[in-house]
Amino acid sequence: MPESHASPRIRTALPEDEQELARLDRDTWSTLHAVTPRPQPPYRPFFDERHLPEDHLVAELDRRLVGYIRLAFPTPLASNTHVRQIQGLAVSDAARGHGVGRALIRAAAEEARRRGARRLTLRVLGHNTPARKLYESEGFVVEGVLPEEFFLEGAYVDDVVMGLRL
Repeated sequence: MPESHASPRIRTALPEDEQELARLDRDTWSTLHAVTPRPQPPYRPFFDERHLPEDHLVAELDRRLVGYIRLAFPTPLASNTHVRQIQGLAVSDAARGHGVGRALIRAAAEEARRRGARRLTLRVLGHNTPARKLYESEGFVVEGVLPEEFFLEGAYVDDVVMGLRL
C-alpha cells in the first residue's frame, strides 16, 4: 500500500506499459464505470490504432504503476480537433484515496491544453457519484444527461456528459 504523503509521478505511457495497463484495466473493471462486459480471455490489446501509448498518462507511486487516464479525440472530424475527451480513467484499489485520480485529471487537462485543446470533455455514468464529485471539484460541469442510456445489472443508468473549458 502506498504511503499517504507520497505524490504520484505522472508520465506519458510507454509501449512496454501495455501488459501492466491491461491488468490494471481488468482489475478495476466495475459496472460503476464500465458499460462493456467484464473482460474475458483472450484479452484484447490495451493499445490499438485509436489509442496509442502517447494518448495515455500513467501514475506511479513507489515506482509502481497505479493508474492511468486516456486522452483522445471525441470524433475523427477536423472541425472537432480543438476538443479532447477523457476516454478512460483507472486507479488501483490500493492507491485510491492518495490523490492519484485528481493528479491524473489535472495532468490530462494540462496535456490537452499543451496539445492545443480548448475543451476537455468526458462521459460518466450517473450512478458513479465518487467520480462525478471528483470531476466537479476539478471544474467540470454537467453539459448534458442521456437518461437511462445504459442497462447495467438490471437497472437503467444515465450517461452524464461533462466538460471543462481550458
